[in-house]
Amino acid sequence: MRSYNIIKLTDMPSIKEEAAHWFHQKWGVPLEAYWESMDEALNSSTPVPQWYVVKEGEQIVGGLGIIENDFHDRKDLTPNVCAVYVEKSHRGQGIAGNLLQFACDDMAAQGIDTLYLITEHSTLYEKYGWEFYCMVQGEGEPGLSRMYIYRAK
Repeated sequence: MRSYNIIKLTDMPSIKEEAAHWFHQKWGVPLEAYWESMDEALNSSTPVPQWYVVKEGEQIVGGLGIIENDFHDRKDLTPNVCAVYVEKSHRGQGIAGNLLQFACDDMAAQGIDTLYLITEHSTLYEKYGWEFYCMVQGEGEPGLSRMYIYRAK
């Protein structure tokens, strides 16, 4: 059985460079954008933004962020889970679900009990307690994307 650790960036600032490069490689968003958001998480007393990674040993195998807006037109639907990714070799093991729950619980502990995310997936998030909420227009996207909502219980 594999052993994983979920790490909140603010609990281990030393992983910032590694995490920023990992997210950049997965999503193609400029590295500077991750550095800026992670610096804000490390230097602010507010709960958003936040960044989380899953490590197996020394290797990052998954991660996600929580930011104000994940580049869509519904600025009122905030904060947003973003950049959810699990390495293909580690999928199907519940890592995404555990990571999402960890982040949602962490946000709830900081007074944020409602989170949103946009995705093209149509069934993935429902099994983790998320509900389809509405369609939104992503910046620079030709079509609409699915917006999900999570309400802490």
